[in-house]
Amino acid sequence: MTRTAERRNVAALGLAALALVLPGCVGYKLGSMLPADIKTVYVEPFINQTDEPLIEVEVTRAAVGEIQRDGSLRIVRDPAAADAVLKVALTSYTLSPIAYQADRATATEEYKLELAASARLTRRASGAVVVDTPRITGETTFILAGDLTTSKEAGLPAAAQDLGRRIVASLVEAWP
Repeated sequence: MTRTAERRNVAALGLAALALVLPGCVGYKLGSMLPADIKTVYVEPFINQTDEPLIEVEVTRAAVGEIQRDGSLRIVRDPAAADAVLKVALTSYTLSPIAYQADRATATEEYKLELAASARLTRRASGAVVVDTPRITGETTFILAGDLTTSKEAGLPAAAQDLGRRIVASLVEAWP
């Protein structure tokens, strides 16, 4: 086979592969799926409806960081300057044992921490709901090191960041 024929075969294979892949991309869009007129957001301090004190501070901070990292929305400090307002309520804080010490079957060694929240993005001017997500969860696992309170505090940032990432995804990726 000549070098020209080989090149044609490689090109034909490349085109065939492209033809197989492209139909799977139909309907996908790069960037935000939010309406074009929503560019700025005011993030209200998150509401903590759980029994775990002060977790709303860490989760609010993590979500704001994720919004900034994503870049689809710009956060503003003045609600009057925002196109939209984000309201989040933390609805549950669940700690579940997932591994036990080998020599003591009743002593937990590793936990799963799950945070659940509801999120609503509304247009500031009209109050119309843009995105309403009744349940979003974020989670992490952590090994018990020392006492449970200290270990929970060490695990919270990872769960908060996971929840923040999922809140942002629900805002910018799940627009119908």
